Amino acid sequence: MAEALTGKYGPWGVVAGGSDGVGAAFAHAMAARGMNVVLVARRVAVLEASAAEIRATYDVETRTVALDLSAPDALSELTRATSDLEVGLFVYNAGGDDRSVAFLDKDLGSHLELVHRNCLGPLEAAYRFGGPMVARGRGAVVLVTSGAAWAGGATLAAYGATKAFDLILAESLWAEWRTRGVDVLGLVLGKTDTPSMRRAFDAEGKPYGELADPDEVAAAALDHLADGPTWIYGSDTPTGGSPFGALSRRDAVLAMSRGASAHGDDA
Repeated sequence: MAEALTGKYGPWGVVAGGSDGVGAAFAHAMAARGMNVVLVARRVAVLEASAAEIRATYDVETRTVALDLSAPDALSELTRATSDLEVGLFVYNAGGDDRSVAFLDKDLGSHLELVHRNCLGPLEAAYRFGGPMVARGRGAVVLVTSGAAWAGGATLAAYGATKAFDLILAESLWAEWRTRGVDVLGLVLGKTDTPSMRRAFDAEGKPYGELADPDEVAAAALDHLADGPTWIYGSDTPTGGSPFGALSRRDAVLAMSRGASAHGDDA
């Protein structure tokens, strides 16, 4: 399995948002399959601890790059920090939202940071790292999105819009690159057991309910890299369409709003 992953895509993988939760699970899963990993996140101590654990557990190389992915120059800096590596798999996992509140109850700066991290970030990452993959004729890109992408909903305005951007970006890149040796997967998640999700629920005093396991999420995504454009984790039809089916857009928005009110933000 390790040879299949690195042989098909390349020796190095990058996980943007790789310090905990789904990102950390991706890093471990990739390392377990023999891929060297670059971990990208803001917190230096957490990054270094994760990298040390991966090195101690798997026979791979690691590299850490401490970056705030909402910063304007983050992706250009990441490109420089990995310019000597053949990156065969790029996972963009950053972009959770710790606080699900009405649009005007969050300051404009927070909305703009989210848009930069969730829209400009994956677009620039796909351009900077996907270009060399297409030129080489091999590689894979995973954009982690959310069930919040399926329709608008109360308290999900900016977050859901950014995740819809990621979903459409992934599907479009899949359509362009699928004959060029590069697999693209839009990984759609529902409620997943991550630190950011727990913080969001704890802040509102809500029960967690049933949560997806990040390790199982990462393993499923790696198993299905070639089954894009989307993989809806936990769905009976993971390559299917919107779970809202034949509902009108209005009814889908109302249903999403009820779900946000009852359960909080998706992971």
